[in-house]
Amino acid sequence: MANEIWTIKRCLEWTKEYLADRGEEHPRLSAEWLLCAATGLARIDLYMRMDEELDTPQLETMHAAVVRRAKGEPLQYITGSTQFRMIDVACAPGVLIPRPETEMLVEEVLNYLDAEVLDPNAATRQRAELPWNDEVEQARKAEAALADERATAERRAANLTAADEAALGGGVLGSRAYAEELADREAEEDAAKATEAEAAEASAPELDEYGIAIEGAGQGAIPAQDAAAPAPVDSRIARILEVGCGTGCISLSLAWERRGHVTCTATDIEPRAIDLATKNREALGLTSGEVAFSLTNLVSSIPREEWGAFDVLVSNPPYIPTDVMRSLPHEVKDFEPDLALEGGADGLDIFRRLLNAAPYMLRSGGLFACELYEGALDAAAELCRQAGLSDVRIVRDLTDRPRIVRAIVTEPKQRQ
Repeated sequence: MANEIWTIKRCLEWTKEYLADRGEEHPRLSAEWLLCAATGLARIDLYMRMDEELDTPQLETMHAAVVRRAKGEPLQYITGSTQFRMIDVACAPGVLIPRPETEMLVEEVLNYLDAEVLDPNAATRQRAELPWNDEVEQARKAEAALADERATAERRAANLTAADEAALGGGVLGSRAYAEELADREAEEDAAKATEAEAAEASAPELDEYGIAIEGAGQGAIPAQDAAAPAPVDSRIARILEVGCGTGCISLSLAWERRGHVTCTATDIEPRAIDLATKNREALGLTSGEVAFSLTNLVSSIPREEWGAFDVLVSNPPYIPTDVMRSLPHEVKDFEPDLALEGGADGLDIFRRLLNAAPYMLRSGGLFACELYEGALDAAAELCRQAGLSDVRIVRDLTDRPRIVRAIVTEPKQRQ
């Protein structure tokens, strides 16, 4: 085999057929992702370089990966990473793989922070109404159109349908739901840079506080520096407590998407999870001051002086009922850690302990939010009401199943 010529095309076709013969539901897609990991190429680039030969290390990597996949091991463990919202997350055996449903849990927390805790500028940068903003907007639309064309070409080239993507989920394919938000942010950053450049060239007395040229300047117009400036807004740093952080995807996403406005404390009982989460934090360039990871059981490591100081307690705890564990797919039950999956007879063992801790950890008005098993949400919501939490809501996931319970702590407690 080593003496044979293996092009990308030949390897792709061979891997697809090999996995299909062994019951792989989406053999071509799996083959593409394994090849991407082995070669470092994007999926669309595979189809533009079909005649390129694989070298010996790439073939060896591919061979080992195909063997692992044929045994049912999740793609994320084999490739070593996945995408979660706006970030890349390293994955490794022994640590739960992030799911698309958990992206929605992050969204619920962000919605709460933006509405109840942070100043408006934390979520969306305010644009000055400048003459060149229209040009920037047109450029953004043109870039978006090109991105749409690229995505279409990729799907056609890979012969991948929307149904294929939905079947595998965003955990494998990577979330694209936030591409438009990223494009907006990039455009706003470009606009901000253009604003600074224009302001540097212009004469200060000729501009008002928004950077727009003053008509009739020098003929009695009010100088810009004499115009009333808007009152400064006091910004507050939101404090997040996450229990059971796994890869760190929740806390890291919160800190990344609201950087400078959020700090997170995240705990896990599994040393491999803490090590992996720390690796992911370093890869993003975040600091321990922005996201601190702690090896502990639930909230045991939280200092007493920090009780009642958190704005949010968020968790994706073990929540699969014991009886359901036996019916999980092979690649989940035989490869992912039971410690991060099983939640007791009704799936709510850890949830009850978190609910008990929430009034001690959260300030008045703080948010308690958990991802749970679809059949346990009504019971979880009732437990929240019985515990005295208010505004109890159940949020449905992308497949319209009940998935998240969220509630507000109105009466914090202090342990004697």
